[in-house]
This record gives sequence, C-alpha cells and structure tokens, in this order.
Amino acid sequence: MYNVAGIQRIKRLPFFQFFFRYPIFLLTFGPPIFRHSTGIDVTKGIVDIWAYIQVGWISMFAFRALFRLVTAKSIYIPKRIQVVLNMAFSLGILYMVSAAYSPARFVSAAYAIFYILAWICAAEFIIDVYRNPPNWIQCLFQLRTVCLILLILVVITLPFEPDFVMPVAARYFRLIGGAVAPMPVICPVIAIISAYAFFYSLESKSRSIVFFAAGLGGTLATQARSSELVLLLSLLIIVIIRARVGRRAAYLFTSGFIFSMLLIGILMGFIGFDRIWNYFNRGQELKGIESASGRIQIWNFVVNYCMAHPLGMGYVAGFRIIFRNYFGIEQQVEVTHIGNAHNSFFQVLADAGWLALAIYLIMIAMIVFLGWRFIYTSPTVVLESNSVPRHAMMCALIMFLFCLLDGTATSDFDVPLRAAFYIQNLIIAMILGISARMIAVSHMLYDSLSHE
Repeated sequence: MYNVAGIQRIKRLPFFQFFFRYPIFLLTFGPPIFRHSTGIDVTKGIVDIWAYIQVGWISMFAFRALFRLVTAKSIYIPKRIQVVLNMAFSLGILYMVSAAYSPARFVSAAYAIFYILAWICAAEFIIDVYRNPPNWIQCLFQLRTVCLILLILVVITLPFEPDFVMPVAARYFRLIGGAVAPMPVICPVIAIISAYAFFYSLESKSRSIVFFAAGLGGTLATQARSSELVLLLSLLIIVIIRARVGRRAAYLFTSGFIFSMLLIGILMGFIGFDRIWNYFNRGQELKGIESASGRIQIWNFVVNYCMAHPLGMGYVAGFRIIFRNYFGIEQQVEVTHIGNAHNSFFQVLADAGWLALAIYLIMIAMIVFLGWRFIYTSPTVVLESNSVPRHAMMCALIMFLFCLLDGTATSDFDVPLRAAFYIQNLIIAMILGISARMIAVSHMLYDSLSHE
C-alpha cells in the first residue's frame, strides 16, 4: 500500500482481482498465436482458428466495456481528455470510410471495427479510473507481468517450435517472437519499468535487477537495431531525470558515463571497430544501411501514392494489396512478405491519407502535452506531494516515447489484433487516466481552498 498525501490511500488489488477489475490489461496479451511466421504471403492474410480467437478476444473485452458504459448512471470526462478521445474515434471513422475505396473492403472495415473496439476499452478504463483510481504503480507492474508471461511463452516455444518465434533464414540468432509475442516491444517495456522502479525504489532492488536483466537480454536477443537504440535512449532519459533530483544520483550518473566511455574505448581497441560495426549492422552491406533495409523505398512509395490519392489506400488491407503490384523496388525479401509500411506514421498515411496523419500527429502531441503538464504542474496541484501518480505518469511517458520512436521502424503499433497495438493503447489510456484523475483532484483542492 502506498501513502498518498492528501488523498485516500489506495491499496493493491489481489493479482486475479486486478485483471478482473481492469481487463484492458488482459487485452495486451494479444493473445499469443502459435503458428509458423515464415513463408507466408502477408498480402493475403490468414483466416484460421487463431484469427477467430483474436477476434473473440477483443470482442469479449470491448462488449464488456460497452455494456458498462451504456449502463453507467453518469459519464464524465474532462474536456481535454475528451478532445484526445474524439480524435482517436475520428481516426476510426476515417478508417471505416477508407473501406469504401479499399481493394479489400470487408477486411478494411473489419480492422476499422477492431480499432474502434480497442478504443472503447481504453475510454471505459479512463472513465472508470477517473471515478475510482487504481494503484498506478501496480498498473505498471501488472503491465510488466503481462510482458513477462509473453516472454516466458516465447522461451518455452523456442526449443519445441523455433520457426514460431525466430526467422529460419536469419544469418544471426534473432528471437523476434513471431506471432507468439512481439519481443522487440515487450522486452524493452520490461526493462524500462524495472529500471524506473530500481532508480526510484518502487520495489526491492534485487527484483528490479532480475527483471531488468531479463528485459535487456530479451531485447539483445531480438537483434532489432531500432528497439536496442530506442531502449538505450529511454534508459538514458531515466538516468538523467533521476540525476537531476539528487547529488548522489548525479555523481553516479557522471561516474557511470565516464566508465562507459572508457569501457567502449577499451573494447574498440581490443575487438576492433570494424568487427563491432559489422556485428551491430548484422553484416549488412552499406547499400542496405543507407536505405534503412529498404524502408526508405517503401516510404517513398507511400508518399508518392498519397500525393496522387490523398485519401490513402484503405485501412491495413489497402497497402497489402496495392504494394504487391509495385515491383520497382530493391528489397531483401519478396514483395509478398511486406504487409505494412514499416513505420507507424507512414502506415497511418497509407491507411487513410493526409487528414488521418494530421489527426494522428495532433493526438500524439496532445497526449504528450497532457502527461508533461501534470508532471511539471504547480505545487497547488497534488503531483508535488503525490509521488505515486507522478512516477506512473513519468514511466508511462517514457514507454510511450519508446513506442513512438520504435514506431519509425515498424507498423505494429497501428495494426489492431497485435499485442504491440494493445500495449501502446494501454499506455495511452494510463496517461489519459492519470491526467483525468489529476484534473479531478486539482478541482477538489481548488474548491476546498476557495471555501477556506
């Protein structure tokens, strides 16, 4: 139990009761899909028992959320939170409209519905925590628990069905996770939460170190450069923020930075810069590095197509089918194995055009602004004394930053029915939920002060 100054103490819920109370955390499981991920024509998609399980998974939680919203006696959301939710649902409407000109109308419409259902779950969570706030630190740890369970499933699957969790033709060992779990996402999330908990003593140091090692080791096992670099940046932000609040932390940060530079210099001297560079780039040729493994050509194609067709190609399915007919591109894999734009922002552009991209960018900016505002708000608002939501907000913002930066190399954060999409949605819901609750508390404090 955490002591919160000026606010009623919020106890931790038992493990299973927490997930029953906030099922949006269960939604982040995905759920795991145990199928081969190699040699699949992603432009056609797959309809099997696992696809029906995915649809049933999101439908089960969305209909529960919708029922709670419909039967609620009253619903109130602060105006600033309403604006963000309105933008999210406006994107859903644009995705639904895009089905009218999509090459696969039914598929685009279905994905648009799944997108809206996911945001209904997020909206219900925000409304719920506005009235009855949870223990926000427990929310962080439960998200980490979900990611740890997914990591364990990947590790268990590896010796029995390695094709499920890693590419067979890879030159290096790459534990990507396949359809079982997005390792380049869940492992950095584990590492970020554990590192933040370690520096701010939110749990035992040994526990944080063990989980951080698991997250860091899993990230390195993915051999995904974008995840590795963004995780490094996220950890650096945590350390810098911690160093600003205490001399001891600043001293440790400076000492650690100097030691790291000396260690890097020694390693480069003994191992050799060429060998280190070759390992980091997975033996990739300079041409592949300059084109970001072919992503730049994909993004050029998206921009050129949307210049001629401002409304985009159609949600999810549009890119899959239209790009299949585009063969003037030099790729390391077959065109039929490229099912998305490999960039969250270009994926939104491809899905529903320039208007959708503008709404998406404004929505992201507002989410970051809300979170940042309530971290560095005035002392009259409770965040100065209420460290629990402040820590949860800061950690959630760092994870959201990870999703945004890692999204420059993958589109998984924008495609429904994928764990990465649900994880980002949950992080956004936490940021908005904390913001909504802090708005309510600030109003209560203002009213109490005005009556004194």
